[in-house]
Amino acid sequence: MRYAKRGPLRFTSHRDFARAFERALRRAAVPIAFSQGFTPHPKISYASAAPTGVASEAEYLEIGLQAPVEPEALRAALDAALSPGLDVLEVVIADGGSLADRIEASHWHIEMPEVEPVTLRAAVDAFTAADEVLVERMTKQGRRTFDARAAVMSIDVISPRQTPSGAPAVPCAILELVVRQVTPSVRPDDVLSGLRVVADLEPPVSPRVTRLAQGTLTAQGAIVDPLDADRGGAAIVGH
Repeated sequence: MRYAKRGPLRFTSHRDFARAFERALRRAAVPIAFSQGFTPHPKISYASAAPTGVASEAEYLEIGLQAPVEPEALRAALDAALSPGLDVLEVVIADGGSLADRIEASHWHIEMPEVEPVTLRAAVDAFTAADEVLVERMTKQGRRTFDARAAVMSIDVISPRQTPSGAPAVPCAILELVVRQVTPSVRPDDVLSGLRVVADLEPPVSPRVTRLAQGTLTAQGAIVDPLDADRGGAAIVGH
């Protein structure tokens, strides 16, 4: 299934969402399957959850059931059982294969209020011209230094028709970004750190990040929805 994190609910951590989702399964009386052993757990598998504070229109998970359920009825029941802002968008019956194996890249939309598009363009040009851009981040294994450049498949700057607040006098640059899944993972904040490294770009206001899509990559650079194999759909975003 595909779900979204919107508005203030983008600050829901993955652990908090997992707890909320398990409560929603109980409220909706979903016949969830459980693992075997002394401490059975509901069969739920999450795929590449977005960082806390990041909105998303393309989060994915899969569940195992004890009995068949009509997909649209399941979607509606779970959506009603979750808080507004945690929205179940689509449910399909899995046609085999791992969901995690169908995710190779993510498409990100980053709004940067009070940043002029021309300033962001100069930083992006410096970023793309670099052979590598080393950034640091604290991970579970401690502080790591890694290349934020190699994972970036495409990066572009667009000018919005108006700012998110609707006030045309306030500049707002928008960064469109496609990042390949690698280890360690390269997140949008790592790319923003890279822009600071190569161009000393320091946004005065915290950027607002939204994941628009994730999935497999075609030879043309399009991202194909991981549920495509289960419903015979088409690419959801192209570059």
